[in-house]
Amino acid sequence: MSPALDAIDSVLLPTDGSDGALAGAKRGVDLAAMADATVHVLSVIETSTIDGVSSALESASAVDEKRAALEADAEAAVESVAAMARNRNPGLEVTTTTERGTPFRVIHRYVDARDIDAIAMGTKGRTGLTRVVLGSVTENVLRTVGVPVLVVPPAAGESRLTESTVENVLLPTDGSDGAAVAVDWGTTLAAAFDAMVHAIYSVETSRFPPQMNPSEMLSELERPGEEALQEVRDHTRERGVSLAGTIATGPPARAILDYAADNEIDLITMGTHGRSGFERHFLGSVTETVVRNAERPVVCVPMSGE
Repeated sequence: MSPALDAIDSVLLPTDGSDGALAGAKRGVDLAAMADATVHVLSVIETSTIDGVSSALESASAVDEKRAALEADAEAAVESVAAMARNRNPGLEVTTTTERGTPFRVIHRYVDARDIDAIAMGTKGRTGLTRVVLGSVTENVLRTVGVPVLVVPPAAGESRLTESTVENVLLPTDGSDGAAVAVDWGTTLAAAFDAMVHAIYSVETSRFPPQMNPSEMLSELERPGEEALQEVRDHTRERGVSLAGTIATGPPARAILDYAADNEIDLITMGTHGRSGFERHFLGSVTETVVRNAERPVVCVPMSGE
């Protein structure tokens, strides 16, 4: 167990039996192993699907058979992930559950009822068609839960999250309270993986009036950026983690994605909203764009995350 991850006692792995869900579950197991946390595997049988299997032309027995098939699929999905978790890390404690309802609502209730500390899931499930489609269940979970969510895109490949594979953690920051919570989580994860932190602060120069003197614009850009990076510097110093800080210009999401691609980033950690978001149920546009297009796992930390 990594002492840096002692805040994580339980990790939830939602699954629908898809490859995307399995990809998220594998990284979740890695995280749970690092923290010596309990693994919870949950599959939700959508009530709308069950309600929609019947028709006036079908007998009650036929409807029952379809309902039983959906329930069997859910059981098979959780058992498959549980077997994977036990094979990868035999010492992990694994709990499996199937429930009926709307997936993101059931996940939200489960997190609150079981005091879950983190969630790991893929960005597309059975209905996902392309890399840039963020699964509706994942998106709704990001918008509603109050714990960090490790989101794993299909392009992330099979690389595990371990001390030997995670060498660079990217922390985007805008100096907001939401970013500060993510910085705390990001530096904690970096310490656990013995990785370097890359902090990036990006401001769109388009928000400055065109008549502004270039030197004045640079000053206005650098001052808040240095303050935000100093906060990250303070966190990394406390945890004995190396830091590389960068001030970038241009659209923040694009700056983050480009930096991740150019600097061999293994993990991105960012808040679910920044300066423009004030509600728990608001997924920031920058975070949403990064998660939709990232090629490596992203830890999304809500402002309410402790």
